This record gives sequence, C-alpha cells and structure tokens, in this order.
Amino acid sequence: MSAQLAPQSPAVPRHAQPLQLTRRGRLLLIGLPLILSAAALLTLIGFFTAPAMASTGDRLGAGETITVTVGAGQTLWEVASAVAPERNPHEVIAEMSQLNNLPGSVVQAGQQLHVPVSGSGQRP
Repeated sequence: MSAQLAPQSPAVPRHAQPLQLTRRGRLLLIGLPLILSAAALLTLIGFFTAPAMASTGDRLGAGETITVTVGAGQTLWEVASAVAPERNPHEVIAEMSQLNNLPGSVVQAGQQLHVPVSGSGQRP
C-alpha cells in the first residue's frame, strides 16, 4: 500500500493574513480615541460654561470687586444695597449678574459672588 499525501496549500505570507487583535488590543484601539475625544470635548465645554472671573479693571465700569458669601434668606438686592448703598441697586445687580454669569435673580445661601464695590469700600 502506498500512502498518498494530501496536497498542501501554498504558504500564505504573513503580511497577507488578516489582523487579529487581542482583547487588550481592541480595547486600546477603540478606548484610547474615545477617551481622548471625551477629554477634548469636556475641555471645550469647560471653556464655555466656566464661571466668569471677577475683573479688577474698568471693563464693567464697576472698579474694584470683592467676594461675598450669600447669607440665608439674603437677596441680590440686599447684597447690592449693603455693598454700594449710594448706587442704584438695579445697576449693581446687573453688574453682579454679569460678573458671576447668573441666569436669574435667585441665589442660594452659601453661594460665593463677585460683587462690584464703590470707592467707600463697605462690605455686607
């Protein structure tokens, strides 16, 4: 009896084989770009939603600013009246809203506000 050998397929070159990734490789290939994209997106969002920094210049015409902590039950009107009693509270409230990026007139107890002060330097 003679044994017949099965025909052998020609050797496939290594560069022609499809790429086979391990679990770690797939995670790296997919996860790393996702993480970098998320970090870039969060940084971009942070630039547009970060609270405004108080200006010590005359950008708003307010001059000097101080940081005030809102007390329980205190309103923007009361803060404006205490800090700049000689000025119109409406103007001071408008400047506070712009300095602190306030969406409305409601403030919470314990909230830190940048407040424009007059030359008298009174604090609430």
